[in-house]
Amino acid sequence: MAVAKTPSQRKTILADLEQAKTFDGAVLAGKYLDDPELKQRAASTVMSIILADSIYQGTIVKELLNKTMNTLQGGDSEYQKQAIVKYLNEMPKEEGFVPLFNGKDLTGWKGLVENPIKRAKMDAKTLAAAQLKADELMHKGWKVEDGELRFQIEGENLATVKKYGDFEMLVDWKIIDDKKQKGDAGIYLRGTPQVQIWDTARVKDGAQVGSGGLYNNQIHPSKPLKVADNALDEWNTFRILMKGDRVTVYLNGELVTDNVILENYWDRKLPIFAEEQIELQAHGSPVAYRNIYIRELPRVKPFQLSAKEKKEGYKVLFDGTNMHEWIGNTTDYVIEDGDMAIRPKPGKGSGGNLFTKDQYSDFIFRFEFQLTPGANNGLGIRAPLEGDAAYEGMELQILDNDAPIYKDLHVYQYHGSIYGTVAAKRGFLKPTGEWNYEEVIVKGPKIQAILNGTKILDADITEARKNGAADGKPHPGLKRDSGHIGFLGHGSPVKFRNIRIKELSKK
Repeated sequence: MAVAKTPSQRKTILADLEQAKTFDGAVLAGKYLDDPELKQRAASTVMSIILADSIYQGTIVKELLNKTMNTLQGGDSEYQKQAIVKYLNEMPKEEGFVPLFNGKDLTGWKGLVENPIKRAKMDAKTLAAAQLKADELMHKGWKVEDGELRFQIEGENLATVKKYGDFEMLVDWKIIDDKKQKGDAGIYLRGTPQVQIWDTARVKDGAQVGSGGLYNNQIHPSKPLKVADNALDEWNTFRILMKGDRVTVYLNGELVTDNVILENYWDRKLPIFAEEQIELQAHGSPVAYRNIYIRELPRVKPFQLSAKEKKEGYKVLFDGTNMHEWIGNTTDYVIEDGDMAIRPKPGKGSGGNLFTKDQYSDFIFRFEFQLTPGANNGLGIRAPLEGDAAYEGMELQILDNDAPIYKDLHVYQYHGSIYGTVAAKRGFLKPTGEWNYEEVIVKGPKIQAILNGTKILDADITEARKNGAADGKPHPGLKRDSGHIGFLGHGSPVKFRNIRIKELSKK
């Protein structure tokens, strides 16, 4: 729009923008609702974008639609206005996107004081004094010019006054070419570095991979899936989604980070903070931001142990907000509305295995699971990370026993059985789609499984260790005394939740 020379060109751009169906596209079109030559085309674009998806809500959307109604003219305008009124009446009450930057000053922002862990240790007086100094430095390093938020090379990160949990963020950014090839910046999520921004010409530093990756990850992916950066001095747009400990990033409409766990840079033994500030990184090179919006997303209430379980020494392994206690296939095992879900990709195998970081010997393991029709998974115990856990460790079946495809299985292959070794009782699973509660007790050679209140397995594998498993196949894992606990994918969608464990002392 900035370089279009005629009203006809601008109308064409607005018409094309209508196809994008994005919030920032509607906001951009809305800027032309007062232009005598463009307002009708702009009104049509705003209306088409917003009415196409009920996700658009909040004060900004309401103002855009009201202004659009007052602008629309022509033969169909009355029908269009009725559609807008209907949308406004049915619009959810949530705020939706709100601006993080007003384009005029630094309202809503503050200077950076240390990191989240150090800040949490400060008393109120110390923190207030440090914040005062940080705010003074902020005004030297960050300036608002022509509706843009610009970093002036020297200074510290710029931080939001408010803390955020789960959110969707939109932000335009550009690296200003200072001819030094040092372009480097980023966006800290929940006070943690970072969604990377840099000059792709910095090949020696690895910048050729592009912006949008989680640069400081060590275990989970840190590089973007593709290069989608525009040239220096040109604007780029991030769409960042953070839910639980997962981050998804779109750069200029291209998916560059796909639901990747963000690691806690400040203490890698901890999961990412549940709530913290968002920061624009100051890294010694000039960078500019504009059109910064955020939409807060509803958060799952973390699962907590009962008072009795706390007293008995249980530990939460999955509370619905992060997968910090797990390793393995964290790509196909994801978090959905507080549940751990395995979503195998069609044609790409079983979905793999997900294991606890720690190893366990004797324990009580409690969890809930929800089966889909024909679902097949497994609970690996005392398993190594390599090899087939059903043989190199032990696998307790997680299976839809009533599915026709499983009617001819051996008795030691149904739900709750130690695979290939000891059969469990059948008939105590709830119908598919309902949640089941299971407790697995492992102590030496004795293994029990209680399903929905009924003991379905009460096994002693001493004989199997000596004389071999019932299926006649080698099961070296029967002799293991410790190992990882895992969910073993077999190509089926399954959900898990409220996972906790208590280690048992050996006597």
